[in-house]
Amino acid sequence: MTDTPARSKRRRLRLVIAGACAVAMAVTVGTLANNAYAEADRTVTSNTTGTHNGFFFSYWKDSGNVTMNLGAAGQYGVQWSGINNTVVGKGWKPGSSHTVNYSGSFNCGGNCYLALYGWTTNPLIEYYIVDNFGTFNPSTGATRLGSVTTDGSTYDIYRTQRVNQPSIIGNATFFQYWSVRQQHRTGGTITTANHFNAWRGLGLNLGSFDYQILATEGFQSSGSSNITVSEGGGGNPTTPGGGSPSTPGGGNPSTPGGGNPGACTATASTDAWNSGFVLTMTVKSGGPTNGWRVTANLPAGAAITSSWNANVTGSTGTITATNVGFNGNAVNGQQFGLQGTGNPAGATFSCTAT
Repeated sequence: MTDTPARSKRRRLRLVIAGACAVAMAVTVGTLANNAYAEADRTVTSNTTGTHNGFFFSYWKDSGNVTMNLGAAGQYGVQWSGINNTVVGKGWKPGSSHTVNYSGSFNCGGNCYLALYGWTTNPLIEYYIVDNFGTFNPSTGATRLGSVTTDGSTYDIYRTQRVNQPSIIGNATFFQYWSVRQQHRTGGTITTANHFNAWRGLGLNLGSFDYQILATEGFQSSGSSNITVSEGGGGNPTTPGGGSPSTPGGGNPSTPGGGNPGACTATASTDAWNSGFVLTMTVKSGGPTNGWRVTANLPAGAAITSSWNANVTGSTGTITATNVGFNGNAVNGQQFGLQGTGNPAGATFSCTAT
């Protein structure tokens, strides 16, 4: 068939239209691909768990009015009133010893906590790293076991027990581990591994991780919070004690006291952590003592940034650590930890019974 100017014009128009449709389809497909994991905001008012915008979330209450609003990424908001107990938050399942960042607001009209909160199984443990709380300190009535200094403050460490109470496996008897920050805050970095290491040094061992959330908890109170949580940088810290660590100092620590049964020794095991190190210190005495003091002489370039289970003075050069949370009688051995930057090779340690 002989082409004519009219037919040629109509064919070009059809080609243009077809091309425009193809472009429109491509844009639509691209938009859908980019938004495949962007979920709409969601409101939750009854007990449930799930995932939202790449984060695990948990909502639990036993009574009262609790409204949780799930937003972009790790953001959530919650308002509660007339409740007996409620715990809500966003985080991860399973949890881990990663670094956690968070920011937002926390308004508490009574008894409530803002904490990194989670569970493990085998053993069944409920744990809290409490950064802020209202009118009631969650450690009230518990025995202080020790402390960990990290992320700009000292946290007091406690253990409590719950008997035949709700848990992730139904009603059960289990321990709760607590790190309670002395200086309250709403926002910052939580170096979770420092707390887990400190608990482990006190014999508070965790099991297999279940979920872990930046939680808002209220008990017989009213309030609100608006929190955004994310995973921090730096990777997962190394767990002290894994493998065959080296002992800084190149030999046996000195033993003050010349055979005095009250004399003590301090030995160190070293693990790398990012560009720095973790020292797990073990203090042991030959007999009953009232306390102990460890002196560490660090090489140039090494600095202590945090510690647990001891009162530490100084950060570079010569530092001292004294017992805290123990009775000081280290016949069976007691542990504390030091985390730092640089290279601790060549450090020397000595211990004095007090």
